[in-house]
Amino acid sequence: MMFRLRQLLFAPLVFVATACGVYSFTGTTISAETISIQTFYNDANNGPANLAVLFTDQLRDYFQQNTSLSQVKDEGELQIEGAVTGYRLTPVAPSASTGVSTNDQANLTRLTITVKVSYINLEDEEQNFNNKSFSFYSDFDSDQGLTAVENQLIQEIYDQIILDIFNATVANW
Repeated sequence: MMFRLRQLLFAPLVFVATACGVYSFTGTTISAETISIQTFYNDANNGPANLAVLFTDQLRDYFQQNTSLSQVKDEGELQIEGAVTGYRLTPVAPSASTGVSTNDQANLTRLTITVKVSYINLEDEEQNFNNKSFSFYSDFDSDQGLTAVENQLIQEIYDQIILDIFNATVANW
């Protein structure tokens, strides 16, 4: 009797979960099957030369790992392209000089990276956007110097920007 009751309750649940298109446990519901992510351009005035290529590779990897979309070179049902447009260092925690012969300096410096993205969804054109900016930052101790922490900072910043792009495109957040 209890087994039969479980079957009756479980069957509609399975039907509802599978009837709503392709579902992923990352919270995305995607009816498209293909995505094309073009190589991003580096339009930032500063930063490493491989900034855009690194971003493109990480973005492709993230979509590969978190969706069932097949990546195609061109003309995917979902299309993403853009550019890394900003790489900026700004002091965020200045400190006064300790003597007459020393200058004021920043104890913390902020690295901010900005990426502009265009997104086309051939399945639902209301989801499209053009040149939307995504930006994030990370602070580091100025005593370390940028070269000692740059790769780690870029990775942290890209992880957040990629998550934001994912949410804005296929996760519908």
